[in-house]
Order: sequence, then structure tokens, then C-alpha cells
Amino acid sequence: MVNYELFVPLHDLIPLRMEVINTITQLRERLAQHRDEGRTIGFVPTMGALHEGHASLVRKSVEDNDITVVSIFLNPTQFNDPKDLERYPRTLDADCRLLEQCKADIAFAPTVKEIYPEPDTRQFSYPPTDAVMEGAMRPGHFNGVCQIVSKLFTYVEPDRVYLGEKDYQQIAVIRRMVDDLGFKVEIVPCPVVRQSDGLAMSSRNALLTDEERKTASNIYRIMNESRTLGLSVQQTHDYVVSAINGIDGLEVQYFSIVDGDTLADVSSWDDAPSIVGCITVFCGTKPIRLIDHIKYK
Repeated sequence: MVNYELFVPLHDLIPLRMEVINTITQLRERLAQHRDEGRTIGFVPTMGALHEGHASLVRKSVEDNDITVVSIFLNPTQFNDPKDLERYPRTLDADCRLLEQCKADIAFAPTVKEIYPEPDTRQFSYPPTDAVMEGAMRPGHFNGVCQIVSKLFTYVEPDRVYLGEKDYQQIAVIRRMVDDLGFKVEIVPCPVVRQSDGLAMSSRNALLTDEERKTASNIYRIMNESRTLGLSVQQTHDYVVSAINGIDGLEVQYFSIVDGDTLADVSSWDDAPSIVGCITVFCGTKPIRLIDHIKYK
């Protein structure tokens, strides 16, 4: 069990209002009590290393629902690169302190063995949504996302789920999964939270040096500039890639301008009612992989 004393502020020696639960059985029992009493349940799935972006999701859930559950689980099945998994920040104590401040009711922090007592062999496939961009660059990533999210939805049975739009493609894939599996849940996408310089808040930002963080802020600046230039889709793509690659310490892995619903490539601004530019950039000498997006229409 998690040591509650670790999360109590030094100036306030009272028990946490928030429960920290580690087992599926206990989570289900607690939520069944709330559900029997007619309370609505909001859910924020996370992999930990929480920041203000996550906090905004939690506060929105607290505002909309009677009970808010936040999962903290670093899911191994969505990492196709073991080194990426190893580097991912792990900050459970700080995460629980932040959730307490945001007035979350339950933090669900299970072990890998609790979630995967046996290997999950289920296969999910939702082309083209999960086959492009991140799906192409990280084979198996979205299958792992669907494995864990479907499990969590089954455990929590939430009325509403709050997801950050920074992971734009992930939301699109989860919507497909929800329709496929028939989950009765409302997906609530929430705007990207950015630092004052425009850098999208991300758990991976903690791995950047101060200088690398300044460099990374150019990603959104350049994408934002591209909206004002009156260029064609192809010219916009080429401008963004060239401008970002021209900055020392940044290297574009991909930049795709796509239909905001299907994520299929577009060749004209008239091809879809919603058009989004999705980008992944390597930053620094390690390097750290950063994702972002911008809405063109």
C-alpha cells in the first residue's frame, strides 16, 4: 500500500481526503458504493509524472462530476522502445500531492502485475486512424493504448473521461475503440495547456535541460506562424519542416496535415471541415521525443 504520510504537507498534518487505491477489487468496491448512491463518476487516465496539463483535466472532471478518479499507471504495453519506458519520469508522491490539491477523490495506482497478471494478447485495429503518424512510427503503440484504456474503462465504468488534446491522435483512436467495444462513456477532449512560451506541457519536458526547453518552444511558434502565411497544404508542410529542422537541436520525425476526424492526409484546405497539423520532433542530444499539433481550421 502507498504510505499516506508521504503525501501530507508538512504544515498540515491531517489525513488526505483523497483515497489511494492499489487493487482492482478495492477500486470496484468503492466505486460501486458511489454508483449505488447515484453519484456520477469522472475519470482521468494518466501515466504519472503529472503537471498542470493533467491538473486542468482533473479540475474539469471535479467540476462536472460527483466523484473523480485518476489512474496513475505507466503502461508497458504501449512502449515499443524499452529505453523510452526506462526514461519515463516516475513521481508518484508528487503526483498524489497534486491530485489532492485538485480535489480528486481517488487515485488508482496499481502495479503492472495487478493490471497484467497474464500477457494481454488482444489485438485492436482501427485504420486509418491508428495506422498513420504515431501508429506508423511506433508499431504496437496504439494496440497497447487500447489494451490499457479498455481495461481501465471496465474497472472504473466512468460516465465521462477527460483526455488532453495534446495527444490528438490518441483521442481519435480511443473514440474508435469506444464505438467498437460499446462503452457507454462520454469522451471529453480538453485543450492543450501550454507554457508561457508556447511549449505544450508534457511529462517528457522534465527530461529537457533549460536550454533544450527554450529550443523546443520554437516548435509551436513555427507551426503557429504557418497559419498566417496563406500557403498551400504542401507549402505549409514544407515550411514547417524546413524551419524547425533549421534550428540547432531540433529534428522533425514527421509533420502530417490531416483531416481532423479521420486523420487521413489532405492535399487542399477544402478537403475537410476540420484540418489539423500533427508533429513529432526530436529535441536535444539524448534526444527527447516531443509531440504537438495545431488546428488549421
